[in-house]
Amino acid sequence: MSGVYDWSLKQFLAEAASSAPTPGGGSVAAVVGSLAASMVSMVANLTVGKEKYKDVEHEMKEMAAESTDLLARLERLVAADMEAFSGFMAVFKLPRDTEEQKAERTRRMQEALVAATDTPLAIAETCMRILELAGEAALKGNKGAVSDAGVAAFAAEAALNAALLNVDINAPSIKDSAYVGQATEKRRDLSRRAAVLREKAVASVAARLA
Repeated sequence: MSGVYDWSLKQFLAEAASSAPTPGGGSVAAVVGSLAASMVSMVANLTVGKEKYKDVEHEMKEMAAESTDLLARLERLVAADMEAFSGFMAVFKLPRDTEEQKAERTRRMQEALVAATDTPLAIAETCMRILELAGEAALKGNKGAVSDAGVAAFAAEAALNAALLNVDINAPSIKDSAYVGQATEKRRDLSRRAAVLREKAVASVAARLA
């Protein structure tokens, strides 16, 4: 199957809406994050080359370049998310007739659960960076596109929190308590920081629209 990013938007929505196991919530979250990154990039590109914003031109060029990198990272993470879920489902097909098979199945299940937790955490961390850039775009970008920076902030926070729901559903089944503790703490920190960044970004948008 070709990558999700090679699909039309209509095909992606149809697949996500169907009973097919992928793309699921993690992939959808990453795609929403991609939309947020695209809005950051648009604000930056609409700022570059404008005399009024020449003082921030270099910063905006860097922002546009980083947004492109973030889009590429999220594309990879969509593939990783779908692969992680496929790996998780494959474990259920493993034999469990002997004690050795049962032990191997348990080991593989734990590996799959960790992979299915690590990937959404990576998606959320990527969305955190998009949120940071959205705040900068809202503060310094072309005022004519400042509302798009707000869209980026709202979408990035939504994508981040959506991805973290996959941590919530997988972590309780992971037996490594140290890993679970670290993942849970990271999950709380990301969500908390995202709310602060989104609030600041939206406040900057509101102030510049006033």
